[in-house]
Amino acid sequence: QVQVVDSGGNLVQAGGSLRLSCTASGSIFSINAMGWYRQAPGKQRELVAAITNIGGTNYADSVKGRFTISRDNAKNTTYLQMNSLKPEDTAVYYCYADISPSISSSYFYRHWGQGTQVTVSS
Repeated sequence: QVQVVDSGGNLVQAGGSLRLSCTASGSIFSINAMGWYRQAPGKQRELVAAITNIGGTNYADSVKGRFTISRDNAKNTTYLQMNSLKPEDTAVYYCYADISPSISSSYFYRHWGQGTQVTVSS
């Protein structure tokens, strides 16, 4: 059984910073990509950032230069460092991890965190 837990969301003023964390645990053989989506009220879910198992990254245009995704493979953890936060960054942020449960598995399965609220005040 795999569990993905994300945390770190908070209320912060515009221009401030937050660091989100996401840790996967349980039956894990390997993790391919990890990343973060966000969903704001009345908006569609948006991919914010993703990182591959070897460190390749991808960012939404709206966060490039402000957000940095990283991972610690030894800890099965990804981080999203969010700087220069704007009110439009307000959303629930959901972590995901694409996990292979065993050496015999042919596929990676996407597991989701419970979501963590980020609120940026103006």
